[in-house]
Amino acid sequence: MLKIKNIDVSYLGNKVLKGINIEVNQNEIISIVGANSAGKSTIMKTISGLIHPISGTIDFLGKRINHLLPHQIVELGIVQVPEGRRIFAKMTLKENLEICSCTKKSKGKRQETMMMVYNIFPILKERENQIAGSLSGGEQQMLAIGMSLMPLPILLLLDEPSVGLSPLLVLNLFKTVDKIHDNGVTVLLCEQHVKMSLELAHRGYVIENGRIVLQGTGSELLGNHDIKKVYLGM
Repeated sequence: MLKIKNIDVSYLGNKVLKGINIEVNQNEIISIVGANSAGKSTIMKTISGLIHPISGTIDFLGKRINHLLPHQIVELGIVQVPEGRRIFAKMTLKENLEICSCTKKSKGKRQETMMMVYNIFPILKERENQIAGSLSGGEQQMLAIGMSLMPLPILLLLDEPSVGLSPLLVLNLFKTVDKIHDNGVTVLLCEQHVKMSLELAHRGYVIENGRIVLQGTGSELLGNHDIKKVYLGM
């Protein structure tokens, strides 16, 4: 579905991604794990078209996308949930969902898709007329993910979705990612919660200092000695 080949990305003359190669197959959950500032979010922004690589290619369903604008990439079916719960705080929860049903294929399915979001997050239905900025942190994260489902993505990019959440909410979040996958959405997940991310993932990539240093199935990476020592404290 998605093939990233040898991409390099620079910020202000400093190369922050170096020769990145990642593949995502349809119906997979893929996790990219690593420390803060390793380059995880930069990968997500580059796929989404917010950043353009200085070299290398990104193909989605056989189409070259690394030159496209973000709205064009959304129309193709790639939607990112950015880090930090980017919601419209002064609008109601329902209005936040409605405004994100913005692609050609999603506009005619707005109500149907909203019901799907409410089935995944029942609390959002109860809060639909509440001002989004007054929601709790966990509810705002649910809303941010719900907003990303409204354009009917084929591939969902989740960038550090657990940041700022309590341990219980983090656990519920990972269960939700599994539910979204069960609804037929392929998921690319960037996370600091290495153990839960790799337990959930079909395959994973480990990034350090802008380079992919390890890859394998989730279970293979969880059993790797270096992963256990560096990320799991074992």
